[in-house]
Amino acid sequence: MAWLMIIVAGLFEVAMAYSLKHSNGFSALLPSIGFFVFAVLSFGLLALALRTLEIGTAYAVWTGIGAVGTAALGMIVLGEDVSLLKIASIALILLGVVGLNLAGGSH
Repeated sequence: MAWLMIIVAGLFEVAMAYSLKHSNGFSALLPSIGFFVFAVLSFGLLALALRTLEIGTAYAVWTGIGAVGTAALGMIVLGEDVSLLKIASIALILLGVVGLNLAGGSH
């Protein structure tokens, strides 16, 4: 269950970043509210998952999901540049997250 919380928390982190992008420096009300709601949900789930998971692995997975998801969202939805270097870098992040997870992930 803790790993599911980390995954969902990472997805909320992506939503948080997307809301932040559209908040226009916190001047647009709905995206600003979305940012704060998604931040609380993301950090809250992370905190709950850390009751049973190692912080290093859990935090790396959480930030990895956020980084990869946000980069992919930027390229797919926001029309940001796509390059071989970006794709390779995303793959390296994923490889690192998987490696940390395989190295040990609870207690």
